[in-house]
Amino acid sequence: MFDSFVIVDWSAASQPKTGRDSIWICAVDRDGVERLVENPQTRHSAKNLLRELLSDAAARGERMLLGFDFPFGYPAGFAQRLGLNHAPPWRAVWDEIAARLKDAENNSNDRFTVAAEFNRRVSNRAFPFWGCPVRFTDDFLGPKHHNGHAADGLAEKRLIDRWMVGAQPCWKLAYTGSVGSQSLTGIPVVRALRDDPRWAQRARIWPFETGLAVPDAAQIVFAEVWPSWWRRDIRGDYGPPNDKAQVRTVARIFASADGTGALPTWFVGDPDLTAEQRRVVETEEAWTLGVIRARQRAAPAPTPTLPRLRGRGAPCVNRADETLPRKRGREDRRASGEPVGAEIASRVRKYAYLRDPEAIYRASFAAIRAEADLPRFPAVQRSLALRLAHAAGDVAILDDLVSSRGAVQAGRRALAAGMPILVDAE
Repeated sequence: MFDSFVIVDWSAASQPKTGRDSIWICAVDRDGVERLVENPQTRHSAKNLLRELLSDAAARGERMLLGFDFPFGYPAGFAQRLGLNHAPPWRAVWDEIAARLKDAENNSNDRFTVAAEFNRRVSNRAFPFWGCPVRFTDDFLGPKHHNGHAADGLAEKRLIDRWMVGAQPCWKLAYTGSVGSQSLTGIPVVRALRDDPRWAQRARIWPFETGLAVPDAAQIVFAEVWPSWWRRDIRGDYGPPNDKAQVRTVARIFASADGTGALPTWFVGDPDLTAEQRRVVETEEAWTLGVIRARQRAAPAPTPTLPRLRGRGAPCVNRADETLPRKRGREDRRASGEPVGAEIASRVRKYAYLRDPEAIYRASFAAIRAEADLPRFPAVQRSLALRLAHAAGDVAILDDLVSSRGAVQAGRRALAAGMPILVDAE
């Protein structure tokens, strides 16, 4: 399908930055051979580098897929709440962000001011965007989660974010794992690259301009990716830092999928999406390329389950549940092939719960060791990483684990001295 693949790990840093938590770009050809790995200091430099790659590909007539690791869309209804009523909603939001954001060549930007203004327009309060340094706090943007989604109706996460374990909401602008600032600073760049007149007629944004389908008509395709989807496959020797390892690994994963013929299925997304879900994805929320099945699905509608047993095996029926039969006899149910009495008991799934604390720790630690790629961390940090993932119940948080030199040893000394533990939790 494609001649080259470019994976971009974005950053919303407010000053020039290289190394960990900065922009990393990797380009490979269709055989997975690396063309470049770059770590530009600024978003301006990154945009220029990507323009050069696109210009070369366009001149040679090559097909190129570019993946960026930030959300391309927002939960359904955001455009309307902003007062942007021209179609399509995704493009209205992109145009509005690009018109509002000021992002200088030295990385200084006003993303928190833009988010606060969007909050004012959406709710006239500090909702839905949140997370900022104290100096940016005002009536329309706060440093802490507002807990306002349940009452307001504007969803916290997109459909795709609920499909993926560990995906963060696009409203979260700061702190561990945040992606909101990356979207605000990244969307204007992708928009500018896509609209460059030298190749605009041959470029498409997936799935907004292609639908959830193979983009056969496009020479250049821009897509949202999430490297942590392949966290088990990230090669530590492709770093450090982990950002570099991620872009190098994922670029090769895409090239390999193209070579084996699997890549076209990735553009379809989850084939089980309903027509309404597809509409929302294609016009407002976007999708993450490579996700074809939910790792964690959105909560399904309640369905009837086998009733709990009481006494000698008679089913205990909740009379308020209209999904269960009310007045059908044993013979009626047996005649229709339904289980009765002891037959129901024999079909009830039995769970062997771990109750011994040590057994729980052993099972949890074993699962984390199997999934978390702990060897990517220095030996002194591994026990800390293990316990963090255990406490959170999610190995994805380790993708953002950072510490300064000597931090682990200092922490151990502090604990031994009886110092208190301060926890910042959402």
